[in-house]
Amino acid sequence: MKTVLFYEPFAGISGDMHIGAMIDLGVPESYLIESLKSLKLPGWSISFGREKRCGIAGTRAVVNIGHGHEDHDEHGHHHHHRNIRDIAHLIEKSSLNVNVKDLTMKIFNIVAVAEAKVHEMPVDEVHFHEVGAVDSIVDITAAAIAIDYLKPDRIISTAPELGGGFVKCAHGTIPVPAPVTVEILKGLPVRFGAVQYETTTPTGAAILSALVAEFVEKPVLKIEKIGCGVGTRDAEIPNLLRVYLGKTPDVSAELSDGISSKEALMIECNIDDMNPELFGHVTEKLLEAGAKDVFMTPVFMKKNRPGILLSVMSSIENKERILGIIFHETTTAGLREYPVTQKMLERRFETIKTHYGTIKIKSFFYKGKKVSSKAEYEDVRRLALEHNVPMKEIYEAIERR
Repeated sequence: MKTVLFYEPFAGISGDMHIGAMIDLGVPESYLIESLKSLKLPGWSISFGREKRCGIAGTRAVVNIGHGHEDHDEHGHHHHHRNIRDIAHLIEKSSLNVNVKDLTMKIFNIVAVAEAKVHEMPVDEVHFHEVGAVDSIVDITAAAIAIDYLKPDRIISTAPELGGGFVKCAHGTIPVPAPVTVEILKGLPVRFGAVQYETTTPTGAAILSALVAEFVEKPVLKIEKIGCGVGTRDAEIPNLLRVYLGKTPDVSAELSDGISSKEALMIECNIDDMNPELFGHVTEKLLEAGAKDVFMTPVFMKKNRPGILLSVMSSIENKERILGIIFHETTTAGLREYPVTQKMLERRFETIKTHYGTIKIKSFFYKGKKVSSKAEYEDVRRLALEHNVPMKEIYEAIERR
């Protein structure tokens, strides 16, 4: 059986909520603090306490920054802001192990690439404000230390709640979710509007983006430990990050090969009397509603009429939403459904930099080894249009990298 770390960010995720959840899950406070001290980063401390939100108790972690402290390097130069090279130097010269260093920089690089995209500047020229501050360096490094301590075989999560409204930051008043948060989570499932404030910060988004192998709705998990990280607000929903540590049951040997299995439904109907122009619209609606796959097959129906077999794969819990779209948007008067098993390779996301811009790459793994990878089509298309070049030139730039 594999050890699984499962995030449930129903009220979002921030750096301090993540620290609290990890401590609540069993990472020793003393181990975390002593490991962070190897950064030799002055002017910070972390306080821990027990608090409740909506009656649910958890660990509240607060990163305290010394008031009036000015950050200097070993040469006495002021560092009001840091770029990615400054942070890499700070992490590299620490005595943290190589796994912690690599994961810390992976999270920071995700934020740096998103900042560069949002502000339209090279990654090396991004000067961190909130994310580069001492508290966020502590948050991100602490996340890497905790994961290295727990050593899960697999990390999964439900879609994070992003919130809504507006928030003030160094750049002024911006909408929630913040542009950098949206850029980090682009291509991943998210939820909006449970509350009118920021629930997921760029730091929290980057932690999920770097760690999570798969976003799921209903995981199969034998729970062993539960941790709750308490947020700053006492709102209408529990301001908590809930995290579980458990084992995947021995459903099949395939799970150890990097293949996940999920029960799903195949919903089908035959259509021979609908304007073909509408099929594109129906497909988009179904995908937007959460269909896992939509495809159409030419068929010959009764009396040898040519028609279209519309096939939609749906999660069991999303069935009613899919049925509603099919009955409202198509001319079918009936359909059929049957259970199927969806098997998927483990997938991981990374963002690479080319001279045309940044591109998200999706890689697939079988038995722990990469079997294929591909660039996100929309990223390639966007860069081709921005630079007025053929898409194949963007793909060639990826291959040359």
